[in-house]
Amino acid sequence: MSELVRFGISLDENLLKDFDALITDKQYSNRSEAIRDLIRNSLVEDEWKKGKEVAGAISLVYDHHKRELMDLIVAIQHEYQDMIVASQHAHLDHHNCLEVIIVKGRSEKIKRLSDKLRAVKGVKHGSLTLTTLGKEL
Repeated sequence: MSELVRFGISLDENLLKDFDALITDKQYSNRSEAIRDLIRNSLVEDEWKKGKEVAGAISLVYDHHKRELMDLIVAIQHEYQDMIVASQHAHLDHHNCLEVIIVKGRSEKIKRLSDKLRAVKGVKHGSLTLTTLGKEL
C-alpha cells in the first residue's frame, strides 16, 4: 500500500452537516473512510465509462413458470459464456426465482448482456451492479 497523504478541503457548513449525517447513516467510522469510498466509486464508474475490463453482477427476478423463459435465459448466457464467471439460482417462492450472474469482461459487452437478459419477456426485474477488478484502485 502506498504512503498515507493528508490534505484539507473546504465545505459549506450545510453540506458538511449533510455529509456527516450520511456518514452516520452509512455507519462509516470517520470522514476519511467515507471520502475514500466516494473516490473509489467515482474511479470504478470511470472504468466502466472508458470500456475497460471490469466485473459485475447481473440480478434477475423472474417467474419460472413462464413458458420457455429459462431456456431463453440459458441460451443468452451461452452466447456470452466467455465473460460469465459463475451464476447462482435461488427459489424465492413457488413462482419466482432469483438468478445472479457474475461477469467479467469489457464494460460495453457486459452492459449488452445485462440489457438482453432484462429485456426477456417474463423477467420481472433486472439490475446490473458495477464493480472493478481492483487493479487500478
